Amino acid sequence: MPELPEVETTLRGVSPHLIGRKIKEMIVRDRRLRWPVSGNLHDLEGCRVESGRRRGKYLLFKTRAGTLMIHLGMSGALRITDPATPWRKHDHVALTLDSGKQLRFHDPRRFGVVFLVAGDVAEHPLLASLGPEPLEEEFSAEHLKAVCKGRAAPIKAVIMDSRMVVGVGNIYACEALFMAGIHPQAAAGKVTGPRLAKLAQAIREVLLASIEMGGTTLRDFLNEKGEPGYFAQALRVYDREGEPCRVCGATIKRIVMSNRSTFFCPKCQKR
Repeated sequence: MPELPEVETTLRGVSPHLIGRKIKEMIVRDRRLRWPVSGNLHDLEGCRVESGRRRGKYLLFKTRAGTLMIHLGMSGALRITDPATPWRKHDHVALTLDSGKQLRFHDPRRFGVVFLVAGDVAEHPLLASLGPEPLEEEFSAEHLKAVCKGRAAPIKAVIMDSRMVVGVGNIYACEALFMAGIHPQAAAGKVTGPRLAKLAQAIREVLLASIEMGGTTLRDFLNEKGEPGYFAQALRVYDREGEPCRVCGATIKRIVMSNRSTFFCPKCQKR
């Protein structure tokens, strides 16, 4: 599943082609996504894309008709292409722009979301309960300490809870916990303040590093140029079960937490 860095990479890639451009035509080839594609998308025709931003894993493009909200789901991708380019089997929605280019939403597994939201998009049910952005000032050591206080839940579960902080998916949770030296099964409420401060900084660092490198190479993810991301080359623990730790040489272990593979170094990471 594309995580925050992949979504941010996508936003940065497509925004220069969208912002300030007028939408000439909306094409919906198949509405059958996770939820049916909004029936009012044609209201976007004739509108100019005023701005673009990311909230969690949602891409938000503002127009006078409302905000176009896109989630890439498990396998979704956006492509800037020529309208004459042959459609691929799982190209479901397209925006034709006054520049002569076309933005296409491709999603083989159909877990994505394409909505047009009128009014305040922050109040949409999919966004209203989201926690702070990990790369913004509202996410801090103090915030992490507050949400972990008295919690018996594993620290990995807490930082992956989008109500606590958005966008820390499985790969980046594993990597940040390793950088902070914290065992993924450690009870959140028992992790000391200084270690939580180190974790907050590690979360920012691992996400920023991944964005800089173009995201993590996943089977279904390609960036806006059709190229894979390269952050996987720098992974310290994720998907390295049985391999030596890059720091101490101990064997990387894998356990299953909440039906997800979790990778850690038993020597470097303490409860």
